[in-house]
Amino acid sequence: MIECKNLIKKYYKATVVSNLSFHVNSGEVYGLLGANGAGKTTTIKMILGLTKIDSGEIKVPDGISIGYSPETPYFYPFLTGTEILEFYSKIQKIRKADAKKQIEEILEKVGLAASAHKKVKAYSKGMLQRLAVGQALLGNPDLLILDEPTSGLDALGRLEMKNLILELKREGKTILLNSHILNDVEKVADRAIILKEGIKLAEVDLQNKNENINLEEIFIHAIGGMQDADHHDEYL
Repeated sequence: MIECKNLIKKYYKATVVSNLSFHVNSGEVYGLLGANGAGKTTTIKMILGLTKIDSGEIKVPDGISIGYSPETPYFYPFLTGTEILEFYSKIQKIRKADAKKQIEEILEKVGLAASAHKKVKAYSKGMLQRLAVGQALLGNPDLLILDEPTSGLDALGRLEMKNLILELKREGKTILLNSHILNDVEKVADRAIILKEGIKLAEVDLQNKNENINLEEIFIHAIGGMQDADHHDEYL
């Protein structure tokens, strides 16, 4: 569904993504992991065409639809949750009757049905994050790119979001997931890549990894520079 080859992105003299290659299979959840400044959001923006690639190649099948939930969503504060989704459905030129049905289903899915008619200015950060994911679901896209979808959610909200991601996966969606919450990624992703300063340190098969090693241990081992090469295989 997504193939990235040798991506390079520089801002002035700083290289924020360096010779990065990975692919995302159709129907899987793929995680982007790394500390702040690792190049995760820049990579997402290059895939979406929001940031120009300095070098390399990105391939996405022609004709697929993409839903995007940004890391820091912003919505018009004096509109309600329903009105926000109606606004974006008009941008996508979704038929009014179809949009009404979709919006009702989406608000229920993301846990905002009870707050659908509240103005967005009264929404918490977590509620805004749910609404951003809801906006990404409009039009029933083939590929979802979710940038920190559990940011700002409490424990119950995070659980509900993880369950939603798994439900979307069962529906056949392909999901590229950027998150710094390792436990969330471990529970929903099939594979994940670990980045540091724009460099790929490791790619982890979360479905077939050593069950005695958790993702946090793998992450710490990789970020530390993977100096212990003799034990690398037992982590991955």
